[in-house]
Amino acid sequence: MCQLLGMNCNVPTDICFSFAGFRARGGLTDHHRDGWGIAFFEGAGARVFLDPSPSADSPVAELVKHYPIRSLNVIAHIRKATQGEVRLENTHPFQRELWGRYWIFAHNGNLKNFAPTLTGRFQPVGTTDSELAFCYLLDRLAQRFPQGTRDIAELHAELHAELRALAIEIGSHGEFNFLLSDGNQLFAHCSSRLCYIVRKAPFPVAHLADEDLTVDFNEVTTPLDRVAVIATTPLTDNECWTQIAPGNLLAFRDGEPVALRDTTTVAQDYPRGTVTNA
Repeated sequence: MCQLLGMNCNVPTDICFSFAGFRARGGLTDHHRDGWGIAFFEGAGARVFLDPSPSADSPVAELVKHYPIRSLNVIAHIRKATQGEVRLENTHPFQRELWGRYWIFAHNGNLKNFAPTLTGRFQPVGTTDSELAFCYLLDRLAQRFPQGTRDIAELHAELHAELRALAIEIGSHGEFNFLLSDGNQLFAHCSSRLCYIVRKAPFPVAHLADEDLTVDFNEVTTPLDRVAVIATTPLTDNECWTQIAPGNLLAFRDGEPVALRDTTTVAQDYPRGTVTNA
């Protein structure tokens, strides 16, 4: 099972603390050794780092761990290959342009007998089911919203609903946990396992589950900061993480989740200090 990591904030924030623990799962505290990647949105641009080597041993990961890139939206992925060879072109997250914005996507799961027809606007470069699903998803969005979604304030509910319908359609072929962002918001879909935490004042002192590292967020934040971190399993062992209920899609904006209006029970809390290993 691959590992996902996402961050959405109301002010540009670095992900160094969370990434330190997340990186260890790529060959040190877990068996995901088939590559890793991370993408940071910066204005209209996206800074993407990819490496088909295990993240625990990667010099590129070591650089990112100590590189305080500040971003409103971040998506990272550690791969355990199910479809497609261990190659750079098969390494998540994937990037495409739609409506004049970059979109970043990472998937955890395995889609079987998934062979959709594509229009040709978006084509996979590698051979993973994940990149194929991403291309199909964007293909369908481009058809559904030919005018684009430049006015997010007017169309975010319709976009959210369409993404949820597509997640159900694609997810009928297997596990389809994913993170998706256009730099304005971050979508998180739970098929089997995905959780999140929102950190805001008064900030906690957090301790990583995969590395003996502690940080007091009160020392590195302001009272107005708000940060949502999304992960396959909790990254810390002394905080309460919220499990997204399978089948639900959350949109994170300004450091907090926004569910569809017709969504009922969307989450349940992990007990404090509980860490579930993949």
